Amino acid sequence: MNKIADMLKGVTSIAIAGHIRPDGDCVGSCMGLYQYIENNFPDIKELDIYLEKIPLSFMFIQGTQQISNSCAKEKEYDLFIALDSGDTGRLGDAVKYLKTADKSICIDHHISNQGYADVNYIVPQASSTSELIYELLDSDKITKEIAEALYMGIAHDTGVFQYSLTTSKTMRIAADLMETGINFSKIVEETYFQKTYIQNQILGRSLLESILLLDGKCIVSRVRKKDMQFYGADYQDLEGIVSQLRNTKGVKVAIFMYESNLQEYKVSMRSDGIVDVSKIASFFGGGGHICAAGCTMQGSFHDVLNNLTYGIEKQLLRENAQ
Repeated sequence: MNKIADMLKGVTSIAIAGHIRPDGDCVGSCMGLYQYIENNFPDIKELDIYLEKIPLSFMFIQGTQQISNSCAKEKEYDLFIALDSGDTGRLGDAVKYLKTADKSICIDHHISNQGYADVNYIVPQASSTSELIYELLDSDKITKEIAEALYMGIAHDTGVFQYSLTTSKTMRIAADLMETGINFSKIVEETYFQKTYIQNQILGRSLLESILLLDGKCIVSRVRKKDMQFYGADYQDLEGIVSQLRNTKGVKVAIFMYESNLQEYKVSMRSDGIVDVSKIASFFGGGGHICAAGCTMQGSFHDVLNNLTYGIEKQLLRENAQ
């Protein structure tokens, strides 16, 4: 794919959007690109960014105050850019701007992404969408503020540089971003590790009520709507629970789900790579990566769990037979 500047020729209005329930990489890639365009392309008269409510800890990123949480207004853009969203369903209400735009671009690293835009730049081997955005920008125009956004995105999607998709290139990009003078340790501490009291409470409950299945190779926990109401929590307070479950010794796959509606669960899965959780999530209409994926499923907790563990057990048995 060419540099982003080549794709903006003749464009005067742009919408940028990421996936629903935006995480660090989604926000980082969106805000990094937003700042870059705003700084360097004065001929672009309209530049709008659409994301659902983001965590307060991300608000230090420059430009986040310009985020539109609502897609109520009717607009048609010259260009729609989708970032870090594996399919159109994950774009939420912003998908209507994709459908009416003169041209669309999708930049993503989810292996389940089949390519839904006019131009698709999908690199499953990349650590994050923020890494891909870095490569599409002119490095001499990356300001400290842009670097903060992209570094946060890369750090979050690599589990602070410990997941398997972290490569030497990822580390070189992180080093280049650090050279701009960002406070990289503060970014990681305050946006990744630091938890609120409510987050720690609901994490503790999730760990306490977790169960081991499949001879201890799978760990599962859930949070019900009434639990979230009791703690005064929302979905943003559940970030990181599935990764903490995955840290359990002997576990190959972690499943965390929360009740979003009656008989409906949002499912997150993490794997050590032995089980390809993206295949399981894709089967149920979701997607993601080999080691991290998610989906939305209908049914009771036990119905959902039985369906998920059936696919996980088959992969584990296949691995043991080899």
